[in-house]
Amino acid sequence: MNWIFLILAGIFEMVGVLLINKLNQARNWQALASMIAAFGLSFLFLSIAMKTLPMGTAYAVWTGIGASGGAILGMIFYKEPKSILRITCIALVLGSAVGLKLVS
Repeated sequence: MNWIFLILAGIFEMVGVLLINKLNQARNWQALASMIAAFGLSFLFLSIAMKTLPMGTAYAVWTGIGASGGAILGMIFYKEPKSILRITCIALVLGSAVGLKLVS
């Protein structure tokens, strides 16, 4: 169950990163409140997951999901470059997070 909380934490981290960009485009209280809520939920789910998961593994998986997801969402929604090198680097980040899970 804690892995589900960790994945949810990573998803809310991705949403929070997406909302940072939205806040930079439209400086209003709704964008700010949405961003704070997304990051708040991310930290809440991360803290729940870390009750039983090792800190290093949980943090690495959480940041891996957030960083990779943020890069992928940037490619999808903001027309960031989709080069094979970028996609390979994203795969390496995700592979490293999976590797930590396998050796934990």
